[in-house]
Amino acid sequence: MTRPPKPDEELRLFGLNAVKAAFAARPGDLRKLWLVAGRMGELREVLAHCVAHRKGYTLVEADELARLAGTQHHEGVVMAVRRPDELPLSTFLRDLPSGTAQLLWLDGVGNPHNFGAILRSAAHFGVAGVLLPKASPLALSGAAVRVAEGGAEAVPLVRLGRVDNAIAQLQACGFVLLATTVRDGRDLYAGRLPERCVWVLGAEGQGVDPALAAACAARVGIPGTGRVESLNVASATAVLLAEWTRQRR
Repeated sequence: MTRPPKPDEELRLFGLNAVKAAFAARPGDLRKLWLVAGRMGELREVLAHCVAHRKGYTLVEADELARLAGTQHHEGVVMAVRRPDELPLSTFLRDLPSGTAQLLWLDGVGNPHNFGAILRSAAHFGVAGVLLPKASPLALSGAAVRVAEGGAEAVPLVRLGRVDNAIAQLQACGFVLLATTVRDGRDLYAGRLPERCVWVLGAEGQGVDPALAAACAARVGIPGTGRVESLNVASATAVLLAEWTRQRR
C-alpha cells in the first residue's frame, strides 16, 4: 500500500490560480519556480520574492513545463513548494472553534481530480477540515491542487488515526457522522441536518466501508430521477455542502 507523504517532501504545483494561491498563503514554502516568459507580468510578486530570498526561477519553454508538471495543463507555470503539514485529529479538534461546522471524511476516494474538485467545493462552502484515513495514500498532488483552483490552501487536511478513536473524538466534540449512500438512505432534503456534521464519502462504485457506515448516525442519499445511478463523488459533495449551508441561512 502506498504510504501517506511526509510533510518535508517537495510538491510541484502548476496552474496559475493554484500557484498564486499557494504563494499568497505560504511564500516561505517556495523552493523553485519555472515559467514561460508570457507569465512574468502576472507573477511579478512571486519573481520579486525569488530574487529577494535567493530562490531559483527559470524561464523555460512550454514543453519543458509539460515535462516538469507531467501534463500539458500547466498554464505556463510550475512551482516547487514544501508539502504542507497534515494535522492530527486531536490538534485539529483542539483548535477548532465551537459552533456550527461541517467536515468531510474521504473514505476510499482516490482520484486526484475528484479530490481537487472536492477541495474547491469545500473552500467555497467553508468546510472546516477534510479528514483522510490513516493508511490512505490520498494527499495533495499537482493535479488536485490545480483542479482546486486555490481551494487547497483554504481547507486544513487532517490525517486520522484508528477509525474507532477518530469516531469517538468527533462525537465527543459534538459531531454527527452521516454516511452518504446511493440507495436506502434518508432523503437529504427531508429533515434538519446536524449543526456539527461529518459527511462520510466513499469511493465511486464501492461506497463507504460497511463497518464505517454502520458506525455513522444515519445514511443520507441525494434524490434524483434514477436515469443515472448516482452523482460523481465531487458533484455529490457540492450538493451536500450546499444543502447544509442553505439550512444554516
